[in-house]
Formats: sequence, structure tokens, C-alpha cells
Amino acid sequence: MGLALNYDLLKGRHDVIAGLTVAAISFPQAMAYALIAGVDPRFGVYSAIVVTVVASIFGSSSHLINGPTSAISLLVFTALAFIDSENSKELFEGLFLLAVLVGTFQIVISLFKLGNLTRYISESVIVGFMAAASLLLALGQLGNALGVRDKGNGHMQVLRRVWLTLTHGDAINYRALSLSAAAVILAVVLRKLVQRFGLPQIDMLAVLIITALAAYLAGWSVPGANGRTAVSVAAKIPRSLPSPHIPEVHTEWLPHLSTGALAIAFVGIIEALSIAKAIAYQTQQKIDYNRQIMAEGLANLTGGFFQSLPGSGSLSRSAINFQAGAATRFSGIVSAATVAAALLLFAPLLRYVPQAALAGLLLVTAARLVDFKRLIYTLKASRYDAGLVIITAFTGVAIDLDKSVLLGVILSILLFVPRAAKLKAKELVVTPERVVRDRIRVTRRTRRSSSMTSKASCSSARHRNWTAISRSSANGSPMTRSSSWYCGSSGYATPMLSASNASSTSCAKRLNAASPCCLPGCVLTRCMC
Repeated sequence: MGLALNYDLLKGRHDVIAGLTVAAISFPQAMAYALIAGVDPRFGVYSAIVVTVVASIFGSSSHLINGPTSAISLLVFTALAFIDSENSKELFEGLFLLAVLVGTFQIVISLFKLGNLTRYISESVIVGFMAAASLLLALGQLGNALGVRDKGNGHMQVLRRVWLTLTHGDAINYRALSLSAAAVILAVVLRKLVQRFGLPQIDMLAVLIITALAAYLAGWSVPGANGRTAVSVAAKIPRSLPSPHIPEVHTEWLPHLSTGALAIAFVGIIEALSIAKAIAYQTQQKIDYNRQIMAEGLANLTGGFFQSLPGSGSLSRSAINFQAGAATRFSGIVSAATVAAALLLFAPLLRYVPQAALAGLLLVTAARLVDFKRLIYTLKASRYDAGLVIITAFTGVAIDLDKSVLLGVILSILLFVPRAAKLKAKELVVTPERVVRDRIRVTRRTRRSSSMTSKASCSSARHRNWTAISRSSANGSPMTRSSSWYCGSSGYATPMLSASNASSTSCAKRLNAASPCCLPGCVLTRCMC
């Protein structure tokens, strides 16, 4: 109601422009992400309609755009691997049931206000998961990029399937290879042009149009005398909107699907909340996180009954929505409506889109999925973070992505508890010299000891190196530290950045007013000039 009262023509104009801009990238992404999940492209397009609309209606973030994402689609592919890919009816029913389970898990998490538990999931888990997902995404599209049929089945490990495809597969289709290479080059060049000149971000849509047109003019996407095309094309998408459908429930599927659904639910929540937080930090919007989780659950639950691929918050589409000037959640509704209109108008033309072109776009997406600076920083941060990244990534590549997520979440929470138990609070102060440091309370005994020791050996020095012995509270073992210190007018010891920072006046104040020790229990042993 508050939104309706505060809504005006200016906000509506911004939302319409942003929604149309987002739709231009949503349509090709939806088709490509369905290809990742190993299902019909129409289910990805349906997700860009249904999941986006429901999440926009019930969500809290004004700029978050939901729908199919690359990470979620990879998890869907893993979760459905136990179903024979040749049996399309069972595969599709498994997909819809999976979406219902994902939505149910997310709604339960929201009802019991368990969303705060995501704060204890280390970012290292997400970094490791993204690294594994990008590698698997690239490997999984090699067959489509080369124009060869994938070998093996869903029960095989990904690396083994790729090996069989490359070594025991069909001969390379150089027409498909040229289309995928052209798609990669065009995607990179057009994105640079968009960023340099501030153009609308329709680069992915432009790549599909150009490659589809080239393949059609060359006669590669038109059936020949034998009824086959020279390159594989996207499946025919009917000119119709998603219709209600109750998924078939096979009880023997539930143990397999539940594990994958739980992993998708966690990853979806983390993706959505992290994107919403990042944008809210710039807009100063207050996000109701449990409401946003509820919206994610309702969107996936509804999508399961409308033949949709499970989804989550999309980083690329949400960023475009924000940059295009969206004012409210209505921009997501505009985006979904535009995708629906495009489906009704252009569905017959989609059968001319080469799968190799979609594979090229997904190879570019895989490269962009990993933030290499963030990955390197996390690996160098600590052994704890590096270990979580390596374990999560290795499990995702060597075993399964869904198991890697659940393992990473469990390890993250288990390792957090002992670390949190050892946390110690320290009072920080800002000195007149604009230095932030621990506050050290100086006792009369400490001051006398510091003054006597200093005057005895270093009375004329401009600054001094103090060697202190600190007893660690963790194991009680002695630890030696040498540091340069000076004393400001506040009477507390402060680390000195350079010798020029310490004047004779500040040194004198230090000798008479403060101890150079910075840790509890440290004992001054000697002063070295």
C-alpha cells in the first residue's frame, strides 16, 4: 500500500526503462541456463517470467531480479543426474518436483527465521563453490562448442564424461566451432564497447541475433534433404505462456532430489541476500532478509507448478536493473512481462539459434563467474579460509556440486564455533595523531618501571625499539616482539610509522607517561638505542 501511495510517473518511467533493459539480457540467459541444466530451453524462459514476477511482488529489495542463474542451473543438472536424460518426461517431472522442494525448504527457513544462520557461512565456501561451478560450466559446454554429442550418462563423474566426449566422441564439427568462437569474440568485444560508451547492455542478445543470422544465411541452421541441420539448434519453443501443472511425485526420487534441493535452497538464499545487501549498501535501503527469503521460496514453489527452472537472485541482471535506474520492484514485473511478450511474438524464430552460439556465451559466462582477485585474496587471508576454498572447490569438481555446498556449509559453521569462543574484545581509541590502536591503561607501577628502565639506558634517544615478551592467552607460550613506539599527548603507547614521527618531546612524554606494551601481560625487558 505504501508503495502504491508513493508511486508516481517518474518512478514508473525509470522502472519501465530498467525492465526493458533487463529483459534484453534475461531472454538469452534463460535459454542458455536451461542448456546448462540439461533441460528444454522453454523452462528457462518460463522461469524468467514466473520466478521473476513472484519474487518481485513479495520481495524486499527494490533492485534484485530473480530467475535462472548459472550456479543454480549447474546444481539442477547435478540433482537430476540420476534420471535418464533420454527419458524427457521423467526428467521434466523431476525438474518441477525439484523446484517445489527448493521452494518448500526456503519457506521453512524463512518461517523459522533461520536466515540469520547464513551469516555464519564463510564467504570462502561461496568462493570455492563459484570456482568449481565455473570450471564445470566450461567443461560441460565443450561438447556443444565443438559440435559433438556428449558421451556417458548423468551417473558418471563430470571429468570422466568430458574425457569420453573428447576422446571417444564424434569428429569435431568445424561449423559449430566457428560459431562458438565467433560468439566468444563478439561477447567480449561488445561488452567492452558497452562499458566504454555507456550503451544499453544488450550485448548477449546481439550475439545471439548475429550468430543466428549468420548460421541461417550460411544454411547451417536450415534442415537439408535428410531433414537434419549442419549444426545443432535450440529446441523448438512453443508460442505459449507457462500453464499450471502439478508435478508427479515418485517417492523413490525424494532421497535423491532432497539433497540437491537443500543445496540449491542454501545457494539461492546466499546469492540473493549477498546481491541485495551489496545494492542496498549503495541505495541505503533497509532489507527485510526473512521477507526476501520467503519471496525466494514462494517464487520457486510457484515456478514448480508452472513448469519453471528453479532460480535465485541474478548478479548480472540485478546490476543492470540498478544501473538502468530502477526505482521499485515493479521493474522486475516489467522485465517478466517483456520476456512473455517476446516469447509470444518470436518463439518460432528461436529454433534458428545455434547451440554452439549458446555454448560460446556460456564459456564467457564461466570466465566471468570467478572473481580472481577475490579468490587470491581469500586464499592468502588465512589457512582457515584457504582450506574451506580448496575443500569446497575440490569436492565440487571431484564429487558433486550439491555435496560440496552442504559440506562447505557444515564445515563453515563447525569451524566458526571454536573460533568464536576464543574471540576477545579490545577497546580501541583514536589518538590525536589520528592513529587507531588498542587502549592501554597505564598503572603507577608500569609507569615507574618504564621510566627507570628508559632513563638508565636510552635517555637521549629520539625513538627506541622495545623488546617485549607477551604470554599468549591461547597456549601460555612466550612470544617475543620488537616494535618501534612513541607516546602521544594521550599518554598511551602508539606504534611509530617512521623515525621522523617521533620528536624528542613526544619521546619524553612516552618515557614518563606510558608503557610501550600493547598486549595484556607483556613485560618490558630492555630498551635498545
